[in-house]
This record gives sequence, structure tokens and C-alpha cells, in this order.
Amino acid sequence: MVVAEQPKVRTTEGVVQGRWRQGHAEFRGIPYAQPPVGALRFAAPAPPHRWEGTRQAVEFGPVAPLSLPIEVPPQGSDWLTLNVGTPDPGTAGLPVLVWIPVGGYLAAASSDPMYDPAALTSAGVVVVTINCRVGAEGFAFLDDAPPNRGFLDQIAALEWVQRNIAAFGGDPSRVTVGGVSGGAGSVAALLTMKSARGLFRRAITHSVPGLHSTPVLARQVTAEFADRVGAAAPTAEALRDTDPWHLAAELTAFNAGLHAHRERWGRLTETGSALCPVVDGEVLPETPWPALTDGRASGIELLVGHARDEFRYFSVMSGRYGTFTEQDAHAALELLAPRPDGARAYRAALPHASPEELLETVYSDALFRMPSHKLAEANAAAGGTSYLFELCWVTPVLGGVLGACHSLDVPLAFGTLDCPVGTQLIGEQATPEAVAVSRELQQAWVRFITTGDAGWSEYRPGEHLTRALDAESKTVPYPEQASRQVWEGHSPAPFDLP
Repeated sequence: MVVAEQPKVRTTEGVVQGRWRQGHAEFRGIPYAQPPVGALRFAAPAPPHRWEGTRQAVEFGPVAPLSLPIEVPPQGSDWLTLNVGTPDPGTAGLPVLVWIPVGGYLAAASSDPMYDPAALTSAGVVVVTINCRVGAEGFAFLDDAPPNRGFLDQIAALEWVQRNIAAFGGDPSRVTVGGVSGGAGSVAALLTMKSARGLFRRAITHSVPGLHSTPVLARQVTAEFADRVGAAAPTAEALRDTDPWHLAAELTAFNAGLHAHRERWGRLTETGSALCPVVDGEVLPETPWPALTDGRASGIELLVGHARDEFRYFSVMSGRYGTFTEQDAHAALELLAPRPDGARAYRAALPHASPEELLETVYSDALFRMPSHKLAEANAAAGGTSYLFELCWVTPVLGGVLGACHSLDVPLAFGTLDCPVGTQLIGEQATPEAVAVSRELQQAWVRFITTGDAGWSEYRPGEHLTRALDAESKTVPYPEQASRQVWEGHSPAPFDLP
């Protein structure tokens, strides 16, 4: 019996040895920057150290501290690592997907089985998944530290890809960067950042969040959080000795109590993410929608989509589904509908909607659907090519109550229907309809990553053509016309003090 030699690749920092898995080579836990601890904590990412000999790359790197309401044991401090899956490191010129697995700017775990690259690598794509800083480590607005450190980490990872991906069989000129939710927001931000230019050619964004703060709001929120954890000031120096996992746990509790600050912090309190990206004027000069629309950022080849029932996941998982009142709907409309007359416009557009339907519509629109739709629109206005989809397929789990909800599209796109999130959202045994939708979305990804064409008509202003992904998909005018009209002339604005 002949045992295949495990794959080795020489990177600019040293030799890594991965392993063969399901017909492709996989390398895990490769550092793209130094561990951001000690003197480097809250600093911009520093270049990785070189090493002698062969580094084993078969285990995922530790994740940065997560600010989620689940128990996650503390891990090591080498948070800034990435993983590469490649059909064959001995080939050349393959298209590349760099996936940013950020959720809510609170978590980033490239080790999640949902992002298993096997199906995409079998289709000829080199897949890179990254870890980066989130929560307080990545986005607390500190007086003596660079803002948006999570974005700076992502840029460092993309720079690593430019230096090294050819050694894994990838083409550095054919890089697509992608993400869902906070990862999609990260990609949208990268479109506007000068330091990210030239690092990727195409972009995939699922469920783009309109989640940014002004500096004045971010400074106030960070100061309150620093006071909560006993820091003398909202500075890196004052926070540096606080255990990062304790800081993450405190942020989880802080986020859970955001509603108590509604009068002070307005719309931000509806997001569950107090420490989010800051439009600081330097690292992130502005939000992507006006930057693209007004020609300060160049359009690219963009595949963007959202789910039809984005907010349903959150209402069901929080136990609030079916309990929302007229008072809840009124508060949601007053806080999240575009001003000055968005609340009235929603009620006029949906005269027969129940309070719950109104609330779900405005939350879905404000947090994900309209930022996604308007990114496609703005990219087209900037001279780029946009392909827009809406996931309409209703998952059968829980009797269909989840609808076509947030995050359902990710295991469908990666073909990881049997991963834990996949079984939670799709069921223990995927139906033929689920398999068909997964196949179509995955084929659209591969085609787009390879050629820049998603396989349906591109989105153009005036036509608004959109792929409605379902058991029987079709290309139609944008399905959420009522919401589109309510938001006409309004881009997602950074959160500010009321």
C-alpha cells in the first residue's frame, strides 16, 4: 500500500505541511500576523515571524475571544491565522475565495464546519478562511489605538494571500473576498478602503448589515464599556491587562442590556452589537453606499444577496416570535425606518400588516435587506457589475416557522448541509428541494468566482432584476418593491447620538 506524502508548500515565512483530505490539500492555522497580545494588543497587525524547518499546519488556530451568549472556553493567543484548501498545490492559476467568517462583529471562527471547503475545492476553487479580531479586541474605539482593527486584520490576511496563494495553486489576480452578515459588512467596508485596493478582484456579500457608528457615539459607548470593566480610561493602555476572554464576556452582558440605553444611543441599541465599525475618516473613511454612488470608490464585480425573512431567525431563537405588539412595532418604526416619514410610509405601503409583520419587515429591511439591495445599486452606479439574489426557499424545520431566514444561505452555498448549523436550519436529512437550492447557489458562487458572471441577468438601475432562489428559481424584478420604495433616496446612515 502506497501512502501519499502529505502536501508541503513554501510560503514567504517558511514551509508548511498540511494534509490530504477528501481529495484536496488542506493547510490550517497558518499565521498571517503576529499574535496581538502583550504590547501588540489593540495595535495594528504586525507582520508574522519567519520560521526554520517545516511548520505543521493541520490544526485550526485559536479564535479571538467571542462575545456571544454561549459558553466558549478560552483558547490560545495566536488569533491571526488562516486556512487554505486547494484542489492541488502543484497546479497554477486557480480562482481564489477568501471567506471572512465574521458574525455581528462579535465572532469569527474559521474552524466552524459550516465553512468546510471540500465542495468548493472539488469545483476547482482555492478557499481561504481567516480568523480576525472582533468585539472589543477588534472594534472598541480607543483613544490610543487604531480604530477598526478587525478590518486591518482582514487586510493583512489579504496581503498574505497576495504574497503566497500562488504557491497553493491560486491566482492572486483572481481573488474573490466574501462574507455573510458582519463578514459581508467587512467586505463592503473593504470596497472603500484605500489600503485594500488591489487585494481582490470580486466580492460576495450575503446579508450586508448597515452597522456603523460615528466617532462621537463610538467614543461614548466605549467609555461606558471601559467603565463597566473597571478600566481607568477608554484606552488600550488601561485595558491591556484585562483578560481578553473576561472582556468578551463583559461585552456579551453589555450588549444584552443595550435597550436600557435607547434614549441615549438610539438605533444602535436595536443591533445587539455595541462595539461595531466606526466611520473614523482614516481606516474607514466613509460608509460604502455614498462612497460608491458618488464615485469615491470604484465599482467591481459583486454578487450580493439577502434572505427574504432575515429577522425571523432572531425572533424565533430569542423566543419573541409571535409575541410582538403594536407598541413594539411603533418603537421599531420610530427607531429604524428612514427619516423623516419612513414610519408613515411603511404603514401606507403595508396597510393590512399585523404589528408583528410590520416589525419584522422594518427590522429585516434596516439591518440587512436594504443595505444589501443598496450595495448592489451603488456598485452598479459606480460602474461595477452587480448580481442580486433573494433567498426565498422556506426551510421545513420547526414546521416552516423560520421561513427563509438569516444565515440559511451559508450552509447552502458551502454545501455543508449536514454541519451543526446546517442541521439546525435545514434538518437532519436535507430534502430534495434543499439540495437543489444548495446546488444552484453553489454553482452561482463557483461561476462568479471563476468568471465574474453569476449566471442570471445583472442588476441595473430601473430594472432591479433579482434571482429569487427557491425550489424553482426565477429572475424577477426586485421582490421587496414596497420596502425599496420606502427607502428610495435613503442610504444606511452611521448610528449617531439621537
